[in-house]
Amino acid sequence: MPDDAAHLVCLGGTAVTEPGTPERPVSGPQESTGGSAAESLPTRRELRAQREAAANAPTEKSSDVVPVRRVPAGAAPQVPVGPTPPAASAKPQPTSPKQLGATAPNTHPASKKPARKKKSLLSGVLTLAVVPGLFLTVALPAYAFAPGTGETQFAESSSHLVAEKDSQGVDVPSVAANVTVARDGYTAVSGAEIREKVAQAEAAARAQAAAEKSAAAGAYSAPGPRQEGDDYPWPGGSVGSLSPLNYEYRECVDFVAWRLNRDLGATSPFRWVWSNLTPGGGSAWEWPDAWYSHGWQVSHAPIVGAVAWFTYNHVAYVQSVNSDGTVTIEEYNQNSDHNYHRRTIPVGGADLYLYPPPT
Repeated sequence: MPDDAAHLVCLGGTAVTEPGTPERPVSGPQESTGGSAAESLPTRRELRAQREAAANAPTEKSSDVVPVRRVPAGAAPQVPVGPTPPAASAKPQPTSPKQLGATAPNTHPASKKPARKKKSLLSGVLTLAVVPGLFLTVALPAYAFAPGTGETQFAESSSHLVAEKDSQGVDVPSVAANVTVARDGYTAVSGAEIREKVAQAEAAARAQAAAEKSAAAGAYSAPGPRQEGDDYPWPGGSVGSLSPLNYEYRECVDFVAWRLNRDLGATSPFRWVWSNLTPGGGSAWEWPDAWYSHGWQVSHAPIVGAVAWFTYNHVAYVQSVNSDGTVTIEEYNQNSDHNYHRRTIPVGGADLYLYPPPT
């Protein structure tokens, strides 16, 4: 027997069993039709003919279709109770998936293809046509045609022809080639020449300064003994107070300033005081700076009347220069006692010698 499913369909009061369902008796009360149940059931050939007729018939919406109910195998078909619709109005309906698929309308319309590709092609064609036209439009004014000739050859513009017509002709005689061009008589100074002149000027300035220093120190160039002894005019002066020289009493700087005025013979009034001797400061360590600022001579060779300068903030007066390579110095407050002292030291014992200021 085939494997098709069998269903019972009531069409116009007739029970129909679809193929594939075994024939089973239907439980419950049955109406007597005057014959056996097997005689009232259609055959397979009739069922197949009905399905083909239903598939070929036009589909119409009908309310006469009775729901299908599965009939057990071996049972007689159950006839529905109630008024039986006329057989003419009953129309077979498709029951298999194939039949339903054949009659179902197509609910998905064909999708339209996008027109983007056509628009892109059209825009590309327009671009190829417009861009060269723009370039040609810009380039055409650069060329001028001969006006009124009707020819396609290029020619000069009318403004150029007018300018050429109004221009004047100049005839240059042959003697102009023999004229000598005069040039101004000057020469440029090179950088090397400038540097050489600057060096010569600096050398001349140094020589002049050295000559002035030698002339200023000429009175002390011949070493000789000076008056020796404590001739400081204020030996009892109050320590910490200012002397007439504006240095503090009984300090080394005040004693040396007194000796410079004594050797010059300017004791009343004094020639050298703090304001014009060491205006930058009164301490002994500032004296070399004052000599350099004045342009006075300094040396490592001692002379009589010079100032012996020591780096430990002390100055002394050179009383004599000895033949054995020593010098005799006089000083105040050498060991912080604010008194007079005299001693002999090697020439190199002092760090620098400040020559007396010029008169």
